[in-house]
Amino acid sequence: MKVILADDEIQVRRGLKMKANWEEEGFMIAGEASNGKEALQLVEEMKADVVITDVRMPVMDGIEFAGRCHREFPGVKVIVLSGYSDFDYVRSSLIEGVKDYLLKPVAPDELAGALRRVKEEIAAEKKKQLEADKMTRLVHTQLEEMKEQYILQLVKQDWTESAAERLHHFEMDFLANKENFVQFFTVELRSARYSVKELWLPFRMLCKEIAGTYEGACAFYDAGYASMIHFLQCSSDRNAFETSSMIKKVQTYAKKYLEAETVIGIGKQVSASELKTGYISALLAWSQSDPEEKSQVIDGTLHKEFYEFSPDLEKKAVNLIENGRMRECSMMIADLLNEAKTKSMLSFSFAAGRFLLLLESLAVKYDLDREQMNQTMWTCQQSIGELTSHEKVIEQLSDFAHSIIQRVNTVRSSPNGLSVVENVRRYIDQNFANEISLGTLADQFHINSAYLSELFKLHVGHTFSDYLAEVRMKHACALLKDRQLKVIDIAYLTGYSNSSYFSTVFKKHIGQTPAEYRKNAFNMAGGESR
Repeated sequence: MKVILADDEIQVRRGLKMKANWEEEGFMIAGEASNGKEALQLVEEMKADVVITDVRMPVMDGIEFAGRCHREFPGVKVIVLSGYSDFDYVRSSLIEGVKDYLLKPVAPDELAGALRRVKEEIAAEKKKQLEADKMTRLVHTQLEEMKEQYILQLVKQDWTESAAERLHHFEMDFLANKENFVQFFTVELRSARYSVKELWLPFRMLCKEIAGTYEGACAFYDAGYASMIHFLQCSSDRNAFETSSMIKKVQTYAKKYLEAETVIGIGKQVSASELKTGYISALLAWSQSDPEEKSQVIDGTLHKEFYEFSPDLEKKAVNLIENGRMRECSMMIADLLNEAKTKSMLSFSFAAGRFLLLLESLAVKYDLDREQMNQTMWTCQQSIGELTSHEKVIEQLSDFAHSIIQRVNTVRSSPNGLSVVENVRRYIDQNFANEISLGTLADQFHINSAYLSELFKLHVGHTFSDYLAEVRMKHACALLKDRQLKVIDIAYLTGYSNSSYFSTVFKKHIGQTPAEYRKNAFNMAGGESR
């Protein structure tokens, strides 16, 4: 720790140097000053931790220095030296920022004791600061995960009425305007030297950092596509996209810092209301890459228009699968893809990719084995990318749909409805920030709402509304530890459109208002030391 000695008498400063084993105590004398003004300059230049200053000095005395230092450098600890005639007065003055008082001439043991007390206080403050920083990082990580999950939800599901508000609270207003244009590009990490697993975390952080330097851009991860990060950029001007710049950075930095190659598929520019189309077009472009361990960029913007995949078509497919109508589902897949094939090979691949995305959403909804699902997704995507395996793609999609139908039947036939309740609970855990009601969940999982209410209480031990509130409160407590988020923002991020009602529910479940909880959490984390 760095120490500044401030006294207008050089002999006093020399004496202080000799009266302590500074290095052994964990300190080093970084500079000397003959008055408070010089001491302030040294504190700033040397980034000092401690200043030992005399009371009586020319230009700026020790009392004025201590006050200025406390205001300008609140983390610096000040020890004041005083002669006998001033000592009682100075010690009783409660000067702001002063941590200890020593009587001149200073006894070595008293100086050592003061240094140790200051050292312990600094160590305690640093520990609290580390804990506070750790908490902030955890909250930031959770917020980033919520943001990624919401981007995926927008990409894979229908746009909801509350989308604009939630995008605002995630600081993604650029996506809220459906008239804006969006472009995706998909990045796969490949390496012959290291395993992708070893490089995954730094690669993911690198991509997020790059996306953060561009306006209207973000990076996100889709568990259905291993070793891949997806970029999204939004603009009100079709000609203002900086996709090529981002791609160049990704490939340059991946080679420079990770010694890895990247394969990138660039999607078509679409409106913000056509996120599914843009996302699939980027995946389709990527799927046409060579399997070699070399960096590649495949531009999907050169493709012709794709086969139209309407919302009504999706609803019909979902209805067939959830009602166990396998034969009709297989016929629909074959008819759909064969019709798309008559338009172009790329239309076939696009339609297959859209259907694969739909099947993935249903697999997640009914908790199909994650490893099985990811493997199936990857295999199907590889076949779609071959552009020549039409029958194989149709067969694989039909098999995937069949496995989901089997899972749906298992869930609905489980004893006492346990599997249904587990899926409902899982859905709540993942979508707590959305508008959720018992009725909508009952419709979604094809079960009577009153019966679902009874089953939920039986298996979970809480009513549906209490469980939903508890999940939301758990996330609200975490988000309240970030002081940059307003209470109204946290209310929206946890599924409440009214901050007053959110506060009422929070007080009921936690026993404190959001403001009280935040203040107590901040104090416990050492926030006051900042």
